[in-house]
Amino acid sequence: MKVLIINGSPHAAGNTYIALHEMEKVFEAEGVEYETVQVGQLQLHGCVGCHGCMKLGKCVFDDIVNELAPKFEECDGLVVGAPVHFASANGAVVSVLDRLFFSTHFSKAMKVGAAVCAARRGGLTATFDELNKYFTISGMPVASGQYWNGIHGSMPGEAEQDGEGLQMMRTLAKNMVFLMKSIALGKEKYGLPEPEKERISTNFIR
Repeated sequence: MKVLIINGSPHAAGNTYIALHEMEKVFEAEGVEYETVQVGQLQLHGCVGCHGCMKLGKCVFDDIVNELAPKFEECDGLVVGAPVHFASANGAVVSVLDRLFFSTHFSKAMKVGAAVCAARRGGLTATFDELNKYFTISGMPVASGQYWNGIHGSMPGEAEQDGEGLQMMRTLAKNMVFLMKSIALGKEKYGLPEPEKERISTNFIR
């Protein structure tokens, strides 16, 4: 089992990191391989809808997104952690996810996705919903925990005091591991669901 963790925070040891690190402890205990990549401190371009990736097989902006692509293809699960900015995931992680999901053309079906949010107070559930949409448009089962996956803290390190939030992260990681293992067993016995041969794509105007 392999998990790719994307830390969207610009702070290397901030509250998003604390939440993700709590999950890492569970992955280690369960023997799950993981890699955490921090992207929030990078200067990143948003997707410009040029469709150049359709020809190149990768994003035209050759940065961390193209480095993440093979890791994403190989992993069994993806965790995305983001701080909340104005009731939304911060711009860096949105830029990464927009381009990563759009420019990669391999099937993401049955890779397990998990979203984690960190905020001082509000905006967690809006950000949680925003991140989960990347998974659900891609046929990725969403791992759930015991509540919506958020942790609270304003100044760096304050999330350590959120006992419920930390427990939520541990529960989420355990459930994610179980789901990945269950899918692996199901894939071995039954195979993956067969998609229809022709994908139907319609615009609202016709």
